[in-house]
Amino acid sequence: MGQFFTDWGIRIAFTPLGIVVALIFIGLPFVVRTVEPVLQELDRQQEEASTSLGASRWQTFHRVLLPPLVPAILTGFSLAFARGLGEYGSVIFIAGNMPMKSEIVPLLIVTKLEQYDYAGATVIALASLVVAFIMLLVVNGLQHWTRKRTGQD
Repeated sequence: MGQFFTDWGIRIAFTPLGIVVALIFIGLPFVVRTVEPVLQELDRQQEEASTSLGASRWQTFHRVLLPPLVPAILTGFSLAFARGLGEYGSVIFIAGNMPMKSEIVPLLIVTKLEQYDYAGATVIALASLVVAFIMLLVVNGLQHWTRKRTGQD
């Protein structure tokens, strides 16, 4: 994929951009699998009623389609985030482990373990766990707020 961007002077391999691209491809199936069933269950008649009552496309999207999709999007995002946080195999090839530029958390943990620095590996893993826990709390709070706001609670 990087060959198409080299003409514009954009490097993807061994850069943070490459890591983001790899994590998007890894996490996208989680988002799709949570959003797709919600899209299939949406009532087409509500969308048509909104349009027939004079709502614009943006208003229809914002008021009819988006509210039931937000919890599914947040769930998919949290699953993709959790997967990306611990992803090692596919990202390691594109990250390059360049110090202070393209290091990833799982590789730092493995490096610390290879150096027999168990305390350092534990600190990095604990920090990663805390970040993941905080993100899940935020996502759950947003889901609860969204359900309460849309009357699904």
